[in-house]
Amino acid sequence: MAGHEVDPDSEVLADAAELYGTTTEAETISAALHDAAARTRRTRALAELVEIAATGQFDELLDKRNRPWQRKQAVRG
Repeated sequence: MAGHEVDPDSEVLADAAELYGTTTEAETISAALHDAAARTRRTRALAELVEIAATGQFDELLDKRNRPWQRKQAVRG
Protein backbone atom coordinates (compact mmCIF):
# COMPACT_ATOMS: atom_id res chain seq x y z
CA MET A 1 0.00 0.00 0.00
CA ALA A 2 1.29 3.46 -0.82
CA GLY A 3 2.38 5.73 1.98
CA HIS A 4 0.15 8.56 3.11
CA GLU A 5 1.16 11.86 4.56
CA VAL A 6 -0.46 12.51 7.92
CA ASP A 7 0.01 15.23 10.49
CA PRO A 8 -1.14 13.77 13.82
CA ASP A 9 -1.35 15.81 17.00
CA SER A 10 2.04 15.22 18.63
CA GLU A 11 0.59 14.98 22.15
CA VAL A 12 -2.02 12.43 21.08
CA LEU A 13 0.61 10.50 19.14
CA ALA A 14 2.86 10.37 22.22
CA ASP A 15 -0.04 9.12 24.36
CA ALA A 16 -0.87 6.45 21.79
CA ALA A 17 2.78 5.38 21.51
CA GLU A 18 2.92 4.91 25.27
CA LEU A 19 -0.35 2.99 25.25
CA TYR A 20 0.69 0.64 22.43
CA GLY A 21 4.37 0.43 23.32
CA THR A 22 5.43 1.62 19.88
CA THR A 23 8.49 3.66 18.98
CA THR A 24 7.79 5.13 15.56
CA GLU A 25 4.99 7.26 14.20
CA ALA A 26 4.14 4.62 11.59
CA GLU A 27 4.00 1.82 14.19
CA THR A 28 1.81 3.92 16.46
CA ILE A 29 -0.65 4.85 13.73
CA SER A 30 -0.79 1.24 12.53
CA ALA A 31 -1.40 -0.05 16.06
CA ALA A 32 -4.14 2.51 16.62
CA LEU A 33 -5.85 1.61 13.34
CA HIS A 34 -5.69 -2.11 14.13
CA ASP A 35 -7.08 -1.45 17.60
CA ALA A 36 -9.91 0.69 16.23
CA ALA A 37 -10.83 -1.99 13.68
CA ALA A 38 -10.78 -4.74 16.32
CA ARG A 39 -12.93 -2.69 18.68
CA THR A 40 -15.41 -2.07 15.87
CA ARG A 41 -15.62 -5.81 15.11
CA ARG A 42 -16.15 -6.62 18.80
CA THR A 43 -18.80 -3.91 19.14
CA ARG A 44 -20.69 -5.28 16.14
CA ALA A 45 -20.44 -8.84 17.46
CA LEU A 46 -21.75 -7.75 20.85
CA ALA A 47 -24.64 -5.92 19.19
CA GLU A 48 -25.51 -9.12 17.33
CA LEU A 49 -25.45 -11.08 20.59
CA VAL A 50 -27.77 -8.52 22.18
CA GLU A 51 -30.18 -8.93 19.27
CA ILE A 52 -30.06 -12.72 19.63
CA ALA A 53 -30.59 -12.45 23.39
CA ALA A 54 -33.64 -10.24 22.83
CA THR A 55 -35.27 -13.10 20.92
CA GLY A 56 -34.97 -15.39 23.95
CA GLN A 57 -32.53 -17.82 22.37
CA PHE A 58 -30.31 -17.79 25.46
CA ASP A 59 -33.14 -18.24 27.96
CA GLU A 60 -32.46 -21.95 28.36
CA LEU A 61 -29.10 -21.03 29.87
CA LEU A 62 -30.93 -19.38 32.76
CA ASP A 63 -31.80 -22.90 33.95
CA LYS A 64 -28.61 -24.16 35.60
CA ARG A 65 -29.40 -27.71 34.49
CA ASN A 66 -28.88 -26.59 30.90
CA ARG A 67 -25.34 -25.36 31.48
CA PRO A 68 -23.00 -28.12 30.26
CA TRP A 69 -20.01 -26.79 32.21
CA GLN A 70 -22.04 -26.95 35.44
CA ARG A 71 -23.59 -30.33 34.68
CA LYS A 72 -20.14 -31.94 34.88
CA GLN A 73 -19.55 -30.40 38.31
CA ALA A 74 -22.94 -31.59 39.57
CA VAL A 75 -22.17 -35.16 38.51
CA ARG A 76 -18.82 -35.09 40.32
CA GLY A 77 -20.16 -33.33 43.42
